[in-house]
Amino acid sequence: MSTIDARLLEILACPEDKGPLLLVGDETLYNPRLRRAYRIDDGIPVLLVDESRTVDDSEHADLLARSGGAAGE
Repeated sequence: MSTIDARLLEILACPEDKGPLLLVGDETLYNPRLRRAYRIDDGIPVLLVDESRTVDDSEHADLLARSGGAAGE
Protein backbone atom coordinates (compact mmCIF):
# COMPACT_ATOMS: atom_id res chain seq x y z
CA MET A 1 0.00 0.00 0.00
CA SER A 2 1.22 3.47 -0.91
CA THR A 3 2.30 5.88 1.80
CA ILE A 4 0.68 8.70 -0.22
CA ASP A 5 -3.11 8.72 -0.39
CA ALA A 6 -4.51 8.93 -3.95
CA ARG A 7 -6.46 12.09 -3.08
CA LEU A 8 -3.33 13.74 -1.72
CA LEU A 9 -1.38 12.77 -4.85
CA GLU A 10 -4.03 14.50 -6.98
CA ILE A 11 -3.42 17.84 -5.25
CA LEU A 12 0.35 17.66 -4.80
CA ALA A 13 2.30 19.70 -7.34
CA CYS A 14 5.92 20.37 -8.18
CA PRO A 15 6.98 23.52 -6.34
CA GLU A 16 8.94 24.67 -9.39
CA ASP A 17 6.52 24.31 -12.33
CA LYS A 18 3.29 23.66 -10.36
CA GLY A 19 2.57 20.57 -12.49
CA PRO A 20 1.52 17.06 -11.42
CA LEU A 21 3.93 14.56 -9.93
CA LEU A 22 4.28 10.81 -10.44
CA LEU A 23 4.50 8.51 -7.44
CA VAL A 24 7.36 6.01 -7.79
CA GLY A 25 7.14 3.29 -5.20
CA ASP A 26 6.73 4.66 -1.69
CA GLU A 27 9.90 6.72 -1.70
CA THR A 28 9.82 9.21 -4.59
CA LEU A 29 7.65 11.83 -6.25
CA TYR A 30 8.87 12.57 -9.77
CA ASN A 31 8.42 15.47 -12.19
CA PRO A 32 9.27 14.06 -15.64
CA ARG A 33 9.00 17.49 -17.30
CA LEU A 34 11.90 18.93 -15.29
CA ARG A 35 13.48 15.54 -14.49
CA ARG A 36 13.39 16.38 -10.80
CA ALA A 37 12.85 13.79 -8.04
CA TYR A 38 11.54 14.57 -4.56
CA ARG A 39 11.96 12.13 -1.70
CA ILE A 40 9.27 10.98 0.69
CA ASP A 41 10.39 10.72 4.33
CA ASP A 42 8.21 8.56 6.58
CA GLY A 43 5.20 9.19 4.33
CA ILE A 44 5.79 12.96 4.15
CA PRO A 45 6.69 14.45 0.73
CA VAL A 46 9.70 16.76 0.88
CA LEU A 47 8.65 19.21 -1.83
CA LEU A 48 11.52 21.66 -1.61
CA VAL A 49 13.44 22.45 -4.79
CA ASP A 50 16.68 22.71 -2.82
CA GLU A 51 16.11 19.20 -1.42
CA SER A 52 15.24 17.61 -4.80
CA ARG A 53 17.65 15.94 -7.16
CA THR A 54 18.12 16.05 -10.91
CA VAL A 55 17.66 12.79 -12.80
CA ASP A 56 19.76 11.59 -15.77
CA ASP A 57 18.39 9.90 -18.93
CA SER A 58 18.67 6.33 -17.69
CA GLU A 59 17.09 7.03 -14.30
CA HIS A 60 14.36 9.08 -16.03
CA ALA A 61 13.35 6.03 -18.10
CA ASP A 62 13.45 3.81 -15.01
CA LEU A 63 11.31 6.18 -12.93
CA LEU A 64 8.73 6.50 -15.72
CA ALA A 65 8.53 2.73 -16.07
CA ARG A 66 8.21 2.21 -12.31
CA SER A 67 5.54 4.91 -11.94
CA GLY A 68 3.32 3.40 -14.60
CA GLY A 69 2.47 6.82 -16.00
CA ALA A 70 3.71 9.93 -17.74
CA ALA A 71 2.26 13.03 -16.08
CA GLY A 72 2.76 15.80 -18.59
CA GLU A 73 5.98 14.37 -19.98
